[in-house]
Amino acid sequence: MCISLQLQFNISFFDKKLNALKRKVSTKVFFKKVLKTKNPNISIRVLWYLQGSNQGHMDFQSIALPSELRYLAVAGANIEAFLVSPKHFLKKIYSYLWLSKFHKMILVVDVGNSRIKAAVFEEATILEFFVFSKNDAKINFEKILNRFKKLQNLVVSSVADLEKEFFLTFQDRINVHYISREDGFPFQNNYETPQTLGLDRMVLATGAVLMHPAQNRLVIDAGTCITYDFIDAADCYLGGAIAPGLRLRYESLHHYTAKLPLLPTQEPKDLIGGSTQEAIHSGVVNGMIAEIDGTIDAYKKRYSNFIIILTGGDTDFLAKRLKNTIFANSYFLLESLNQQFHYKIKK
Repeated sequence: MCISLQLQFNISFFDKKLNALKRKVSTKVFFKKVLKTKNPNISIRVLWYLQGSNQGHMDFQSIALPSELRYLAVAGANIEAFLVSPKHFLKKIYSYLWLSKFHKMILVVDVGNSRIKAAVFEEATILEFFVFSKNDAKINFEKILNRFKKLQNLVVSSVADLEKEFFLTFQDRINVHYISREDGFPFQNNYETPQTLGLDRMVLATGAVLMHPAQNRLVIDAGTCITYDFIDAADCYLGGAIAPGLRLRYESLHHYTAKLPLLPTQEPKDLIGGSTQEAIHSGVVNGMIAEIDGTIDAYKKRYSNFIIILTGGDTDFLAKRLKNTIFANSYFLLESLNQQFHYKIKK
C-alpha cells in the first residue's frame, strides 16, 4: 500500500535542513524533494510505504507502522488524522529526520564536585566511559575527540566550578549543549524550593521517568554526597534527602577531630572494631549501609511498591552490602543526561 502526498511549504519551515529529505531512511520510509525555482516555495512529494499485518489486511486497523515512525504516530484507526492533516503529518516526519541527526555519537559529560565523568553514546548504548580530574580535563577531551571522529554533540551538566567557556573552546569541532534548569523536564517539580534543586538531581529524575515509566521510583546517588530522590508513578518529583557520602564521612572524622587519621575507604572486618582504624571503618561503612537500608524501609512504609536505583561513584562498593533489592547502575547519571538531551530536542 502506498500513500502519496503532494504538499507546498515555505522553505523556512524546514529550517534549511532540506538535504535531510534526500537520503533513504529505511526500506519502508523514504522521501523525495522537488525544488521549484520560480518561487521560494517547495513542492514535496512524500511516499510512505506501509507494511501489512500478519493477517494480510491493509485497513487502518491493521496497518503496521515502520518501527522508525512508530513512536511518532498513533497506530490503528487514529492514523487517519495524519492523512486528514498532511501538514502536521509531514512535520512529524521532519521531526523524525531531525532526531535521526542526533542519534549519532554523543559525548555526555558530568562535572561533579570531585571528578569529571564522561561517556560516548551511540543512541542509548555506551561505547566507552571515562573518568578524570578537572586538572586533566583539556588533555582528556582532546584525546576523546581525536579518537571518536564521528562525535557530533557534546552534552554537559555541571554542578562544579568548571567554566562554561572551557567547553565552548571545542565548539569549532563539536556542537556544545549545556543542560540547564530552564530546559523542559519530563516530570512535574513539586519541590518547595525548585530553584535550589540541584541540576544533577533533576537529570537523575529525568532518567528515572523515561527509563522506568509509570511506577514509583527512588533514586539514590552515592557520590560526594548521598542524595535520595523520589518520583511517583504520576511523574511528580516529590523531593528526598541529602547526607554526607562515604568520603565526606571519613574526611570529617579526620578534619574535625584532633587525632583521628584519614583513612581510605575499606570494608570493615567486623561490626566491632578492634582498633581505632577498624572502629572508623565500621562506623562509616556500616553506618552508611544502615542509613540507606533504613531510608528504603521508611519509604516502604509509605509506598507499597517502587523501584530503587542506586548510582554514583560508590555504587559497586555499597550495592553488595545492602539488604534491599535494588537496580545498581553506576552509569545512570550519564544515561540520564543522554535521555534528557534527546527529550530536549524532541520538544
